[in-house]
Amino acid sequence: MRLFHRTSVSHFFVSVLLATATLTATAVHATDLLDTVKARGTLKIALEGTYPPFNFKDQKTGELSGFDVDVARLLAAKLGVKPEFITSEWSGILAGLSAGKYDVIVNQVGVTAKRQETFDFSNPYTVSSAQLMVRKDEKRAFRSLDDLKGHKLGVGQGSNYEEKAKSITGIEVKSYPGAPEYLQDLASGRVDAALNDSLMVAYLLKSSHLPIKAGAPIGELASNGIPFKKGNPKFLAALNAALADIIKDGSFNKVSMKWFGRDVSKAPVAQ
Repeated sequence: MRLFHRTSVSHFFVSVLLATATLTATAVHATDLLDTVKARGTLKIALEGTYPPFNFKDQKTGELSGFDVDVARLLAAKLGVKPEFITSEWSGILAGLSAGKYDVIVNQVGVTAKRQETFDFSNPYTVSSAQLMVRKDEKRAFRSLDDLKGHKLGVGQGSNYEEKAKSITGIEVKSYPGAPEYLQDLASGRVDAALNDSLMVAYLLKSSHLPIKAGAPIGELASNGIPFKKGNPKFLAALNAALADIIKDGSFNKVSMKWFGRDVSKAPVAQ
């Protein structure tokens, strides 16, 4: 039998020590996000801070406000920690999550297969689709964009809704700088309908005193959730439990009604 030389023995023990160190480092790295958040006492939450009505700075107080801010505070309270908000431009917000600058993003992040390759997501907390807006006394049945052929449709300039509408021959698309302008024209009859995301439709209808209403939802539903780094099963379970709790106890619906006048966890419908 071939025996270890002294140098071989030394190399053996060095290998054992390196392997032990690697296992220890892996164990530390594998600490679940829930344990980290609980030990720290805060949940680091990223959002844009410039995306009303979801998250923005109140002009009077300078404090963050909005639907996502309210939801984040409710969830942090259910987890037994304080919310710590960190603002980030949308272009770099997912990269910041990957880099560990914050724990979660609460900013209407769409749940897509591509994003799920990199992040885990909470259960969806808002559901939306494109949706028409029409006048309250509208008798014509606009159930799709095809129904608007030969009619005038108001959209935001440079929006994906503008692009979508212009792809259909026969619709007279009128582009506007923003929602206030096309809603005014809709109310006065200068356009026959307007198009936006259903969440924004709900907000615009709640905040507007114009004689308009929600029309037909158009296209596929999209779900928005809360992303965080993969490999945190305890945190995923706790976050989903917290989300279920605020829906069950009515606090989510209260916030939803405050900002949108309806429950935005459910699919949009025409009024």
